[in-house]
Formats: sequence, C-alpha cells, structure tokens
Amino acid sequence: MERQKAKISCPTFQKQELIIKDITDKINRAEEVSEKARFAEELLKEVNVLFSCVDYDDKKLDCKNCHFIADLRKRTADLIIKAKRLA
Repeated sequence: MERQKAKISCPTFQKQELIIKDITDKINRAEEVSEKARFAEELLKEVNVLFSCVDYDDKKLDCKNCHFIADLRKRTADLIIKAKRLA
C-alpha cells in the first residue's frame, strides 16, 4: 500500500519537504550512528526553517499540520543525536 503524500498547500513546506526527505533517506542509509547523527543535525536545521516560517498562522490547518510534522521530525532527530552520545 502506498503512503499518502503530504497535502499541505504551502510553498515553504513543499520546498522543505524535498530537502527533509533527502536528509531522511541519508539517515536511513547511514550505517554508523555518528554518520546518522551528522545527518540528524542537518535535519534539525531544515526543520527549524518550518518552525520559523514568517507566514505561519495558527488558525490555518495547513500550518498546524506543518508544525505537527516538523515537531515529530525534530523529536526523531533529537533521539538520533542522543543515541550517538550513548554509543
């Protein structure tokens, strides 16, 4: 079954989505925890672009969904970085 594509109508989200997907693929392909953590740092930078969006409107569903997805990605990146510290 194919995963449903993000349907957030925002040029900032769409641009960042491509960048974030590329970084996520690199994290998934990396074998060493240190390499995964390096990509996770990149992921945090790109996710922060979404959090600092000048067009954010807390009344728009697309904006709420964008921040929800960004928060999940931030938490994932944080976990990977913590795993490196434990290794």
